[in-house]
Amino acid sequence: MSDNITNILVVGVGGQGVMTATEILAEAAIALGHDVKKTEVAGMAQRGGVVSSHLRFGPKVLSPQIAPGSADILLAFEAAEGMRWRHMMRPDALALINTGNLAPPVVELGLFEYPADPVGEMRKSGARVFAFDASAIANGLGDIRLGNTVMLGAIADHLPFSAEALERCVLQRFARKGEKVIEMNRQAFAAGRAAAAEAQRTQDVREAVSA
Repeated sequence: MSDNITNILVVGVGGQGVMTATEILAEAAIALGHDVKKTEVAGMAQRGGVVSSHLRFGPKVLSPQIAPGSADILLAFEAAEGMRWRHMMRPDALALINTGNLAPPVVELGLFEYPADPVGEMRKSGARVFAFDASAIANGLGDIRLGNTVMLGAIADHLPFSAEALERCVLQRFARKGEKVIEMNRQAFAAGRAAAAEAQRTQDVREAVSA
């Protein structure tokens, strides 16, 4: 991060909650006194098209747009989309990637071939990648829609503010939906944190072996 500005790029497929996740991250940053700018680009988001959302926060932020090669964190709700946006990352950036396969419409229509190993391709390029199946975690908790909260849990320990501050903003979103929904999201957030921590341990071992 430069000039105390944090640049987070959130990408995925429509319906995964990319924009909602970015909004919650922005709310947490605002609550802690940061200046925040964000912007979204959605291609047929409601139909499963690709979605990207830029979030920048810090003492003073002039532009919402993240320049190529300057993202501190890439939060990818879908692996191929993560690979497609690799060029936006700083050399020392972190990619948090959901390996659950949700191919965009361009793949289903035969217009684009899904990469065989998007996470592997990113690692070959030198990116630091923590990969885990957020979709499977969400399904295991009883609702695929929890994938959004799993991903927010995954990024929680890699922000310039506490995981608890982010969790508060996540749970506030569901305050009106009753204790059961709040508890499911609390579990999903914790599961995301645990999944990212395990992925980090795995990556550390991989890097130690190849050193």
